[in-house]
Amino acid sequence: MMQTVLFVDDEEELRKAGAQTLMLADLPAAVFGRAEEALAKISRGYDGVLVTDIRMPDKDGLWLMRQVLEIDPEFPVILITGHGDVELAVQSMREGAYDFIGKPFAPARLVSTVQHALEKRRLTLENRHLKREAGGRDKLEARLIGRSDAAVALRKKVRAIAATDADVLVTGPTGAGKDVVARALHDLSERGRHPFVHINCAALPANLVETELFGHEAGAFPGAMRARYGKFEYARQGTVFLDEIDSLPVAVQAKLLHAIQNREVCRLGSNDPVALDIRIVAAVKTDLEAAVAEGSFRADLLYRLNVVTVDVLPLSERRNDIPSLFLNLAAQAAARYSKPMPDVPEHVLLQLATQDWPGNVRELRNAADRFVLGLDPVAAVSAEAAGVTLAQGVAAHEKSLIMACLTAHQGRLKPTYEALGLSRKTLYEKMQKHGLSKPDA
Repeated sequence: MMQTVLFVDDEEELRKAGAQTLMLADLPAAVFGRAEEALAKISRGYDGVLVTDIRMPDKDGLWLMRQVLEIDPEFPVILITGHGDVELAVQSMREGAYDFIGKPFAPARLVSTVQHALEKRRLTLENRHLKREAGGRDKLEARLIGRSDAAVALRKKVRAIAATDADVLVTGPTGAGKDVVARALHDLSERGRHPFVHINCAALPANLVETELFGHEAGAFPGAMRARYGKFEYARQGTVFLDEIDSLPVAVQAKLLHAIQNREVCRLGSNDPVALDIRIVAAVKTDLEAAVAEGSFRADLLYRLNVVTVDVLPLSERRNDIPSLFLNLAAQAAARYSKPMPDVPEHVLLQLATQDWPGNVRELRNAADRFVLGLDPVAAVSAEAAGVTLAQGVAAHEKSLIMACLTAHQGRLKPTYEALGLSRKTLYEKMQKHGLSKPDA
């Protein structure tokens, strides 16, 4: 859904000029000649911003601004001022106005101010939404956060796979959320009311791997005073999550293959097989095919596991999801520490999205915890530490996106502006603004 700008001015020519400027920048606008007409459109959840002239007959722009801020104190209101109203506009900023533009103004100034205000509004509404959903444990969207194509595709795949009983291999870098995917697959399946057994294969003691997985009979080895279930048996009718499965010794991999393939185990010290009714979800952070080539992982086990593969991408490949993830993680941290959810400034979210997160979601979660506890301003994410203003950061990000899209389409403009959701004219203007040309691609 496109965000709509409410543009209020009592002069018809200025209304038409303002609407045309916004529409040429692909910013849908609704124009009004009176303050009351615009006020009727505004609600706490309205996904847009207000641009209003200060000087109008009857109800003026300041009256409208105060009424709007009573409905939603965080609603962005941009005031249009004459030369004699600058002091009044500055005072209105103290009362809660987002910004003001002096007459006569350049079209680019109006567009730039509105775009920044719309982004602020989007983040405000998203922040509220995530606060409401932070405790929603049954909603996949609240677990696998994000609006990027990768996040949407991941949720779609998890929903489709969860409804089956297929074994799953989850791949992705450290901290990307493979365990979250595994848990979602379990909870959304028919096995959700039965045990979910998380086994960190890398943490299993080398001399106890088999007994931990498959169990043992009394007297099977010195110190085995009584029989013991293994993790596989304990997970009856549920899901076994084998995290870092590539860490298992090759000798154990052979027995694991037998257990997965035949759905049965033999406890150490016994010859009697125990039937298993379980689902297997395995996770790796390395390339298993390379491990097979090196001889550290069995090829037959790989082929048995990757009936279905789910790839979890690193944050560096889904930067658009970082602000949403951070807000969600901060809301969770606030609930966990019994702290109020702090406001997260725009420049913080912007800088978070431009940072590399080698530790992925796990590292981002730690940053959110520190932010909520007030221990750390999220490690150099303040506008000052970043060394750029919000406008400079947005411009740099916009330039990099346009350049990447131009490169992907070999410098061809039509597929570029269509992919970016821009008009041809807007793309030309932005390329000129950033000093880009087709040969650059």
